[in-house]
Amino acid sequence: MNTSIKPMTAQPNRMQLNFARLIRSPAFYPFVGLVVVTVFMIFASDKFLTGANLENIARQVSINAIIAVGMTCVILTGGIDLSVGPVMALSGTLTTGLMVAGVPAPIAILIGLLIGVGFGVGNGIFVAYLKMPPIIVTLATMGIARGLGLMYTDGYPIAGMPDWFAWFGRGTLFGIQVPILIMLATYFFAWVLLQHTRVGRYIYAIGGNEEAVRLSGVRASRFKLLVYSISGLTAAIAGLVLSSRLMSGQPNAGVGFELDAIAAVVLGGASIAGGRGVIIGTLVGAMLLGVLNNGLNMLGVSPYVQSVIKGGIILLAIFISRQRHK
Repeated sequence: MNTSIKPMTAQPNRMQLNFARLIRSPAFYPFVGLVVVTVFMIFASDKFLTGANLENIARQVSINAIIAVGMTCVILTGGIDLSVGPVMALSGTLTTGLMVAGVPAPIAILIGLLIGVGFGVGNGIFVAYLKMPPIIVTLATMGIARGLGLMYTDGYPIAGMPDWFAWFGRGTLFGIQVPILIMLATYFFAWVLLQHTRVGRYIYAIGGNEEAVRLSGVRASRFKLLVYSISGLTAAIAGLVLSSRLMSGQPNAGVGFELDAIAAVVLGGASIAGGRGVIIGTLVGAMLLGVLNNGLNMLGVSPYVQSVIKGGIILLAIFISRQRHK
């Protein structure tokens, strides 16, 4: 009879398991980066932590963060959407133009949102059903959306909206800025979709291994069409908020916004190859960009130097992401 006693190995407690899970979260390191940058800016400028400046940061972040929701969904499938900036501008100028022309505001807003969805559906059809490269398709629709916006306005801003329209971009509700509430509502919708529905699981699976998804009997093209439609919708929502904040339709708005949205997603820990990432990480990434932009402006750093810094940070984020998932 074998009476030998096996040595007991120490089992990790719940706190250790939760901490290990936290460390593995894609949003953990972006959050640490946000904290570090914030603390640095607090010590670097005595004006950073003022209420007015924090309000300004939140207002600026909301636009990019809303666009980044749709971009996250697209990138999770292994795609990209370069058309979001011009689509945002077109939706905003069309909404304001229709209101100035006498179209009832709810109808004008609905048409503006549908324009964004329409561009998303178009992108999705070309990518999912016609098997064209996403970067080429959305580069083409970027030019189409920008051209249509300039044609519609003759290159001039549109003004003359009713005063109440400013509520979407400058108003408050329960003491919180409306753009922030719209941003939070958008992220809540995306969180439910991606983390608590079958659709979300398919979106992640397509980015991880699209061929395996097809072999399992799932029509991946439908879900690709959906994510590009969501991207167009969030771009249109951002266009509505921006036009309301400026109280004008700007056909040249949104230049470079697609790059900021991609940066927010990548800084938030998502893999540019698809299949990995969390929506809360995108929000953290957008906040990190907003704090960084604001802080560098307050410190008087040249815009050219800022571009170099932000580019280097994005490259570092991509490198860290690849190393973590090897």
